[in-house]
Amino acid sequence: MAAIYSGIHLKLKSPQTPWEDKLKLARFAWISSQCLLPNKEQVLLDWCTYALTGWYNKKVEFSQTVLEGLWSCLDAFLHSQKLHVGLKQGKTVSMRLNMAQLLLDLLEECAVTPTRLSVGVPTLLSVCQGILSSSLLSSVFTTKFELMVSLSVKVCSFACHQLEQGLPSGSRHSGLITDTMSECFHSVELDSQTEVVLTQELDERPKENSTTTHLFEFLLQVLTSYLSVQRQQANPNRVFALVTNQLIQPLLLLRHMLTSAEYVPSHTHLSLRQQLCRDVRVRIDSILQLSLFSADLLASYKDELLPSKDDSGKRGHGGTKGPLRPANALLCKLCSCQPPLMYSVKSNTVPLLFKFFLQSYRKCRVENEEEQRMLCFKFLTMLVPALDLSPSNISCTPESWNLALLAAESLLSQALSADIYNVAADRIRHGEVQLKFYKSLAQVLFNQAQPSIPAWYRCLKVLLGLNHMLLETDLDELLSSAWVHADSMEARVQRARQLMLCSLFQTYTKLRQLPHFFSELLSVICQPSPKKVQHPLLSDCVSASLRASILDSPPSQGLAICSVMLENMGKYILPGLVKEGSEAEKMELEGVNGEAKGDGVREETSMKLFSLSKLLHVVLFSLKTLDNVSPLPLVRQGQSMMEEMQRFLDDLLQLLPTESKTMKAVMNSVSRAKKKSKKNVNLEDSQKVTASLWEEKTREAVLLLRYTWIEVDTLFHIYCSKYTPFDSNAEALTSIENLLNCELNSVRLQPCSSISFVYLRLLIMQQIKKVLLDSFLLAEPSTLETINRAVEFISAKDELRVCSEGDQVWDGQVYSVDSSSCRVAHWYFVVSNLPLLAPYLSREDVNCIADVVVDSLLCKQSSRGKDQLSVSFISSELIHSSVLVELPPLFSATVGMVSERIFEVLTAAHAPNVCLTLDKYQEAQKGEMEPLSLLVKQTIVNDILVSSQSGQVFVLLSEAQTKEVVDLLQILSSLHPDGLSSENLSSIFLLLTFMLTSTASYSEAPDTASCCAGFQAKLFRILGCLVEGKNFPGVLKIIHGSALLEAIVSSLLWHSKEGRFSATSSSDWLDLMKALQDFIVYLVQLIVVRNSSVRLNLDRIASYLSSKDTTSKLEGSVMSVHLLLASLAASSKAMTSNLGRNKQMDQTLIQTIARTTSSLGSAVESVVKAQYVNEPDVQPACSLSPAYVVDTVTIMLQCKLSYMTAGDEEKTILRHETLYQGFCQQILKEINSAARPVDFLVSSLNFLSVRYLAVTKLKGKEKEEEEGKKKSVKEVDELYAQIIKNVHRLLTAPWLSPSDTSELEPALQNLLRHLLENSTPSQFSMLLTMIEDGLDTCKLSSGNYKEVLAGVIIVKLLSCCQLPEPSSKALWFLAPQILSAMVFLVRSSSQDVGLSLTFTIPTVTAMTTLLRQGEGLISNPHHVVLVLGALQAVPLDHLTPLVYQSVFFAIHEALFAIIQCHSQVMLNATPSFLNVFYRLVASIMQEGRQRGVNDAGGESEIYLQCSRLVERMYSHIAAISENFTTLSAFMVAQYVTALQKVTLRPEIKLHLTEGIYQILDLCVEQDIKFLTASLQAGVREVFSELYSNYTHYHKPQRQGEDKYTV
Repeated sequence: MAAIYSGIHLKLKSPQTPWEDKLKLARFAWISSQCLLPNKEQVLLDWCTYALTGWYNKKVEFSQTVLEGLWSCLDAFLHSQKLHVGLKQGKTVSMRLNMAQLLLDLLEECAVTPTRLSVGVPTLLSVCQGILSSSLLSSVFTTKFELMVSLSVKVCSFACHQLEQGLPSGSRHSGLITDTMSECFHSVELDSQTEVVLTQELDERPKENSTTTHLFEFLLQVLTSYLSVQRQQANPNRVFALVTNQLIQPLLLLRHMLTSAEYVPSHTHLSLRQQLCRDVRVRIDSILQLSLFSADLLASYKDELLPSKDDSGKRGHGGTKGPLRPANALLCKLCSCQPPLMYSVKSNTVPLLFKFFLQSYRKCRVENEEEQRMLCFKFLTMLVPALDLSPSNISCTPESWNLALLAAESLLSQALSADIYNVAADRIRHGEVQLKFYKSLAQVLFNQAQPSIPAWYRCLKVLLGLNHMLLETDLDELLSSAWVHADSMEARVQRARQLMLCSLFQTYTKLRQLPHFFSELLSVICQPSPKKVQHPLLSDCVSASLRASILDSPPSQGLAICSVMLENMGKYILPGLVKEGSEAEKMELEGVNGEAKGDGVREETSMKLFSLSKLLHVVLFSLKTLDNVSPLPLVRQGQSMMEEMQRFLDDLLQLLPTESKTMKAVMNSVSRAKKKSKKNVNLEDSQKVTASLWEEKTREAVLLLRYTWIEVDTLFHIYCSKYTPFDSNAEALTSIENLLNCELNSVRLQPCSSISFVYLRLLIMQQIKKVLLDSFLLAEPSTLETINRAVEFISAKDELRVCSEGDQVWDGQVYSVDSSSCRVAHWYFVVSNLPLLAPYLSREDVNCIADVVVDSLLCKQSSRGKDQLSVSFISSELIHSSVLVELPPLFSATVGMVSERIFEVLTAAHAPNVCLTLDKYQEAQKGEMEPLSLLVKQTIVNDILVSSQSGQVFVLLSEAQTKEVVDLLQILSSLHPDGLSSENLSSIFLLLTFMLTSTASYSEAPDTASCCAGFQAKLFRILGCLVEGKNFPGVLKIIHGSALLEAIVSSLLWHSKEGRFSATSSSDWLDLMKALQDFIVYLVQLIVVRNSSVRLNLDRIASYLSSKDTTSKLEGSVMSVHLLLASLAASSKAMTSNLGRNKQMDQTLIQTIARTTSSLGSAVESVVKAQYVNEPDVQPACSLSPAYVVDTVTIMLQCKLSYMTAGDEEKTILRHETLYQGFCQQILKEINSAARPVDFLVSSLNFLSVRYLAVTKLKGKEKEEEEGKKKSVKEVDELYAQIIKNVHRLLTAPWLSPSDTSELEPALQNLLRHLLENSTPSQFSMLLTMIEDGLDTCKLSSGNYKEVLAGVIIVKLLSCCQLPEPSSKALWFLAPQILSAMVFLVRSSSQDVGLSLTFTIPTVTAMTTLLRQGEGLISNPHHVVLVLGALQAVPLDHLTPLVYQSVFFAIHEALFAIIQCHSQVMLNATPSFLNVFYRLVASIMQEGRQRGVNDAGGESEIYLQCSRLVERMYSHIAAISENFTTLSAFMVAQYVTALQKVTLRPEIKLHLTEGIYQILDLCVEQDIKFLTASLQAGVREVFSELYSNYTHYHKPQRQGEDKYTV
């Protein structure tokens, strides 16, 4: 052994041994267990590090290959399993200090001169990572804090370099990065050649990105190790000094590169994982916060930022011998470092430092909170100048205003959130130092206004939140720059501006200073300005906020605002118009230039007038109206304001040019134009001259103000008896006459703009309403004529005809009507006032309105917002409303218009045969929209009968024509059939029947006719709706019901025989079959109910459907068989459903049913043979679905049951027994064998229900014979057992989804009802045994939840069945045990969130059903309390929105069932109930919190529905207040505690607030005092705001309602 030891050791040390052999020996010695060296790992590591340091120090020489081998060898040693096992076993291995220094030097070289590196970067990083991965090896760095700092600096700088090089070449900041690293390393400058090589190599795309990933993983390791070492340092001042001097700059630069959007391409290029970047950023934040703002440095910050008077003379300038000044050191590093940081880095760093400062020192526990606030404020004042936003330098110019304002917004927002500004304390104890600072900062924002940057508005919004007095002195400048004269229309800017303005409204509303605010606003608007208002003052958001503010203000302030507005308009606007008006007359002599100059000033003044008129309109329409409880001073104030407004309107009217002046101006303009152009000017040009902008805007303002004045005057008069109206009803007729002549107060108006006409029509409509309310005016002979003229003016046929053109939209506000929305506004005013206008509309007006309705509905829907109106939307709402039904002339005109359009299409289509219908129609109509004459109707009937007998097609439609007809049919389908008169209904019905029987379509050549099944299905649906209309019997006077049915079915058979359905798909064909059946059911039902010639009609129907002529058309056409099958099934079903009216009717129906059922059986057998027996190559093109066939056989069986019910015992009862038996066995075989469509499963369950009922009745008749009794009982029991077992297998099928199960439940419920209706104890016992086996927790834990779920569903359905008395007693005797089992199942399944939708929710729903049905039957309240415990375990967190909704609904319904059906339990279970309910409240608060851009979409509607349910539950709790009165304060406390933690979406908060208000109704004064005293500070503020709103809004409303409550 000694020879081995001395040999290897000597060879490694010997200079004669080649380095290649030394490497081999070292590797062999490391891996070989035969080589025994004392402390072998330490020896070999020392040898390797000694060789490497010697080579770099030029003490040893060997080749580059050996150098690379040494690095690889060291890397292998450090990462070997052998070394790590030895270290775990307690071996002592360490690295030399000179090796650590070598690694630092190489890392520095990586970042500065990577091309000169003698070792590969991956190898170097791997070696460093291997050292840091072991606590013993890493001690070479960690034992000396300076080395750890140096390592962190170099690795961070290297990472910055890599991120910079990962950017596209055009966006790099190479100079900055190089300078920064050079500053950190104190290294030599690069020569130009090296820089060129570096740039060329780094511009190339790296072959692998693993190096960068390896680097950042190593960086994370370094920062983690450094953070651990930093926490162990005992001297915080030393840590602070080292970090600020060496580490802060690379850390901040790296953090900026990891978070800035500018470097996202670099992250993508280098394939950096987001989680890795996030982890590195978190470590950086921790390092900065713990080193710069540790608790030990708090005293130093206090000494520097809050110096005492005694220390002020002793403090030095922050030199090395003076005390530590951390804030100054930080700012020096940010602002005075060389090279300087990028401004983007600096602007991101300043808010970050303030955030760390607040987190460290604002929330720490100190006795003097005021001193804490002042400390944070002082630090803020030192940070703001770093952004070049020094309040002392008003003309500061930051490098980037956008970045500076973003940083300032962040600083101010943090100051607001941290509550460092106490207004009272600042004024009393600190001489308003904070107020002065924030004011000077606001002054900077105003002097260097940046209205095109969103952050500028947000800064002002935060300053407003700090203290409104900060902006009060500059409120006029704020309103000018940020609202009135702001010209940026970018969406982000507008959004920020609107939010700031909304905050302004809310602030001044709370301060009760809205009149002062409006005074400032009016001074800004009215004063002359070089900037014109480029945008409307009132956007949707701003106007909504303004309306809410006016509504929340006292009524006296609202009236004061109106008075201030009128005063300013009279003081500044009117004199301007008067002055300019007089000067304009003088300028006529000066020529065109003078007039243009005058018009320009008048235009600006009139624009201001119009804007102020809109603003006044919004304010007046937002006021709380005067009523009988309004105090007399308020009524007098309102009276005075209205009088002032009337005077203003009179003065404004006098300024409008009279007709003579206008014509004179026209002639002068025309003459000047003639002289200038020497061309003739026609009258149209002169009219254009008269329509000058300032005149039009003034007229529009006059009309809008007049409309507003009359509307408010009328409302005040209606609701307040103490108010004296100015506009009396007696003058209404005269006003209408004047307005029709465009006169207002004897002043002739000449409205030229569409906006003026809209306002004028509104004014006329107001006066019409007054006339209609006055019986004396209505009695005057001239009234009718005047109203007719007024209505004609309002409807304006010529303008209505172009309403549907274009894509105009409107928000529904009168003040926002403009040229781009006037058509929509006009149409809206006409439609909304139709009930008043309709009696006075002429026939032409009615036809015109109907034309617009149809045209707009045929146009494509324009893109509109959620709260916007369009012409087509208004028309759609009209035809779907009940208003149109109550206007017979308009309804008739609309139907006539649709009919006319359809006839136009038919007339333009290809006619292969002579069509008398179209000829007679063209002769009879003569351009009039009238119902069809009797002659035309008879002609249509004749053509329908001809088509049904011969199969002729009179009209062929192209694809485009068919689409046009489909659009028209869509309008018809929206109309209520009861609104149709007998003439209209018969006209449209016969027309549609003609289209059904006598038209076809073609795609390429007119010679090839085909029928579209989808088109005909739509026709059948509309015909079915018309049959249900109250006036449909009028159609049967023209054509008998049986003849109608025969013609329709015969035509369809002809179409099928001619192959016109050959291109129809199976789904369209099935849709047509169902539509045909629905129509036949409606028609037969009408024939029976009408009770006129019932036997004649039914016999004719049965004779036709079973005749040989009909069956002869089926030869060779399976589709014809389908049609006959559908007709027979539908007629049989309709007649069966009408049994039981009277004996005579029943006899007629049974005889007819027997004939149709006989033919139906043959048709079913034919279809079954064609679809399921034939070979695949002879299958029909369109096959019926299995569900449809099963439904048809079910109808046959129901018809058989009707015989039994009626007592008919003919032998035909068993005629198709083989068919029924075969279907039953096949269904039992296939229902659960594989995945089946849900419609087939539903049909099969319905068939089994009817089959079991038929078998029990049939076997019941056989039981009368003694020999067949046992056999019959056995057959029924066997069928019962087969059905129950197959249903259980179906419910346990793995392919059955929860949604499928929900669709099957009604059919399963019906089946169980029939099975258990007359069940024996043994049969019911069999079902209970199946349930008992299913409710087994072991099956659930083993993963077989489907079997358990089957038992749960059966229990749910069973509890809703009407059971025989013994079975019912047995079920409710076992109900407590079943509930206990379900509770245990819910608790078990709740541990797996994945089972929530599939198992937990159905089980909770089943428990809810059991509780509802067990009202009064479940006597022990303990089992109900157990249900509450199970609900407590149901998970509500980490669910998708749809699953969350289902869980929420299920828990809520369970609680509702308990509170409604088991109120006796609430005496003892109230706390448990409230705990479960509070889980719902807390969860909807968590899910309904604001999430920014993610608030929209379908999720918001889900959470809104949940919030409505919470409000509903609160109302039910309040309704049974005797159980909750003592806990009402507890419920409120729970609510506000949860509310304090989140910011809810407004719509969700609205419902939750309304709910908790009802609980506050239960609280007495003592409860309110208790809550105010016991709640924590933050929660107390939330409660105070909630209670304030409750007393302000809800409590007065409730008290008002109580006055009218008996």
